[in-house]
Order: sequence, then structure tokens, then C-alpha cells
Amino acid sequence: MVRGVLLWFVLINIIAYVVMSEDKNKARARRERVPEKTLFLLAFMGGALGIWIAMYRKRHKTRHTSFRIGIPLLLVLNILLYGYFLR
Repeated sequence: MVRGVLLWFVLINIIAYVVMSEDKNKARARRERVPEKTLFLLAFMGGALGIWIAMYRKRHKTRHTSFRIGIPLLLVLNILLYGYFLR
């Protein structure tokens, strides 16, 4: 089970980072964007770290209060849940 949780952690965070980065690219190109609900869902599903890293590396969504507060809160929730499943 530990391997599965670690695999999930790595995969969901890579996916979250890539999706957030792609949303930044779409924003620059003025194309159809990834819904914010999708980004929060990825964070809720365990990818908050990937979203958080992409926010600051890509300078994307950092002015949105919902992201500045919501993503760190989901990161704490992720840490608690990963800690629970890995013990």
C-alpha cells in the first residue's frame, strides 16, 4: 500500500504541475483556459504540492486570494492524509 500511495503522490503532483503550467501557457496565448474548479480538484485529490510549486515557478494565479489561501490549506490536508496512509 505504501508504494501505491507514493506512486499516487508522484503522479498526481506531476499531473497537477503540468495542468497548471498548461493553463499559464493558454492564458498567455489567450486560449480557452483550464477551469479553476479543475485545478482545485487536482489539489484536493493530492496534487496541492504540484499546484503550489507551479503557482510560484510560473507566477500563475498568485494574485487570486482563493489560490493563495486555498492551495496551502489543501496542501496541509494532503500532508495529513498522506501521513495517515503512509504510517
